Amino acid sequence: MARLLLFLLLPFSWLYAGVMAVRNRLFDFGWKTSEAFAVPLVNVGNLRVGGTGKTPHVTWLVEELLRQGHRPAILSRGYGRQTQGPRLTGPQDSAATVGDEPWQYYQQFAGPAVPVAVAEKRRLGVRLLQQLHPDVTVIVLDDAYQHRTVRPTLNVLLTEHARPFYQDHVLPAGRLRESRRGARRADVVIVTKCPPDLGPAAQEAVARRIRRYGRPDVPVLFSVYEYGAPRALAAELEIEGSEIIDGPPKALDMGPALLLTGIAQPQPLWEYLESQGYVMRYHEKLPDHHAFQPADLEALQAHWQPGWPIFTTEKDATRLQRPDLWAGRPQMRLKTYTIPVRVAFLGGGAEALRRLLPPGPAA
Repeated sequence: MARLLLFLLLPFSWLYAGVMAVRNRLFDFGWKTSEAFAVPLVNVGNLRVGGTGKTPHVTWLVEELLRQGHRPAILSRGYGRQTQGPRLTGPQDSAATVGDEPWQYYQQFAGPAVPVAVAEKRRLGVRLLQQLHPDVTVIVLDDAYQHRTVRPTLNVLLTEHARPFYQDHVLPAGRLRESRRGARRADVVIVTKCPPDLGPAAQEAVARRIRRYGRPDVPVLFSVYEYGAPRALAAELEIEGSEIIDGPPKALDMGPALLLTGIAQPQPLWEYLESQGYVMRYHEKLPDHHAFQPADLEALQAHWQPGWPIFTTEKDATRLQRPDLWAGRPQMRLKTYTIPVRVAFLGGGAEALRRLLPPGPAA
């Protein structure tokens, strides 16, 4: 059945890929304009719809740019927000007004004061950041690989190890936003969510397949997820008496637990929690960017028993901060924990990526 469906959808994929190819050629030949800016732009994107790990990679890049003495900013489309037009994120905002990823960035980098803006038209977002924060030395674009009206200084393409772009098809037969040849625009390709024990021979085999579609000299790096200590969601809601858990929560049994997510690829987190000794009893799995409703928590509560931990992601936590969601469920809220996720690179990948970044102001 799956093969038959693929066969039926392929003509529509070819049509969509053709339209995107014409659009890309118009940019390549200068018939459609791509604007360059004095401030360097580092773009993090993918060919596939959702789930490649853009958010933790943007976080890694911003943290590294801060270490190098940059004054970075982040620009995102703000997917799912209830506002329109260019907007600078501020304390009055929420996931509803700027989108879940921008709100997560704003909360993560509030200390170093990294400006976070959202704009459907990225060039307007760049101009807004330049106007309001003229001291910004580099802007990291979150998910603008197909947004070719701006010209990045460094184009970072992500592809998931379990679902590499070279094994996928263009929408609707597959999940690609454009053909595999779009990899030619990448200055570096990062294969994400790799097994930690992925050896050099396996890495080289993947790199060879990527270079069939990208430039032959493009660096191919490999990253893995590293999960942090659980953090009480109540702490993020600033509820009195909540705590940060150091290491596996000693107050919790490594017994039954639930998972609540609204992200594209939650399976790695489920597998991680199982590897830590939790007995995962139920997963309330909702679509990416899902706006949580009281009914979702009611459905989760039907599978929950008092004392069982409920785990979720940092991204989902931005949409779980509405107090009305937890009305009548204070014990569930106090037993809900976020699991931070960061990326690390295999081999010399981190140093290779550092060398590609715009030089710091003191360089």
